[in-house]
Amino acid sequence: MRGVPARRGVLRPLAALLFPPGPQGGSGPHGVLPALLVGLTFVSGVVDAVSFLGLGHVFVANMTGNVVFLGFALAGDRSLSAAASLLAVAAFLAGASAGRLRRGGEPQRMFAPLVAAQAVLVGGALALTAGGAGPLPVVVVLALGMGLQNAVVLRLAVPDLTTTVVTRTLTGLAAEPWDRTALRRLVSVAVLLCGALAGGLLTLHHGSGWALALAVALLLWIALAAALAPPGHRGRAAG
Repeated sequence: MRGVPARRGVLRPLAALLFPPGPQGGSGPHGVLPALLVGLTFVSGVVDAVSFLGLGHVFVANMTGNVVFLGFALAGDRSLSAAASLLAVAAFLAGASAGRLRRGGEPQRMFAPLVAAQAVLVGGALALTAGGAGPLPVVVVLALGMGLQNAVVLRLAVPDLTTTVVTRTLTGLAAEPWDRTALRRLVSVAVLLCGALAGGLLTLHHGSGWALALAVALLLWIALAAALAPPGHRGRAAG
C-alpha cells in the first residue's frame, strides 16, 4: 500500500500535465505537489463559500476581499462587519506565522503535517458549527487554517499555484504568451471556481456543515497522499 497515492490515480498524470518531466523522464521538478496544490485550491473555494455565504459576508482565504470589506464597513455599510473582517485578518496572520515556525526545515517535509493541522482546524470549525456557535469563532478557526495553508504554499514556491489568489493569475493570462504556464493558470482559476460552486451549493441548499465536512475530507486525503508519496515524487525544496 505504501506510495499508492503517488503511483496511481490522477496525481502523477495531473502533475506531469502541469509540469512536464524533463528529457530523462521520471517526475517533474515538483513531483506530485502541483496536483496536491490543485486540491488545496478547491478547498479554498469551498471554505470561502462557507465564510461568505454562511458567516456574514467575510472571507477567510481571500484577505484582499477582507481589507476592502473593512473599508466598506468603516464607511458605514451595515451589511458588513468590521469586527469580522479584522478578526479574519488577524487569525489569518496568526496561522501564517505558525506555518513558518519550522523555517529551517524542508517545505516538502512540512507539507503533510501542516495540511493535517489545517484539517484539524477546519474540523474544529465544523464542530463549532454543529454545536451552534456564533459566526465569529468559526471565522477565526477557518482563517487560522487558511493562514497556515498560505504559509506552506509560499514556502513551496510552485509557480502559478498559489491556491487562494487569482488576480495576478488572471493578469498573467491576459498579458503574457499562452504556453504551459497559461495552462497552470487556467487550471488554478477553474478549480477555485469549482470549489466555490461546490461550497456554495452545499452551504445554500444543505448547510455549511456539509461544505466543511467536504473540506475536511479533502484536506485529510491531501495530507495522506503527501505523506505516502515516495521522497522522489514529493518535489525538490524550493530555493
